[in-house]
Amino acid sequence: MSLYAIHYAYDHRAAERDELRPEHRAWLLGLAEQGVAKVFGRYEDAGQPGALLVFEAESAEAVESLLAQDPYQDAGLVTGCSVRVWPAAGPWTA
Repeated sequence: MSLYAIHYAYDHRAAERDELRPEHRAWLLGLAEQGVAKVFGRYEDAGQPGALLVFEAESAEAVESLLAQDPYQDAGLVTGCSVRVWPAAGPWTA
């Protein structure tokens, strides 16, 4: 298992994101309960709208398969996504 840093870039449809946020967060919290989603949150600075998610998975392909189930992805609100292995050390890793 490896950690993956996922950087989302959102388009500027903030109102639509707000409408879908409960569904999106429920999806993330479900992954957290499974031990997959370790941390996640949106950027709140003046830069491009987006978020950082950290997942633990067997492969980047497994992460991408999970991301395809995100309600934000399904609604086309994610305009860019990068998935990179992240060999961080922390209390959540062995």
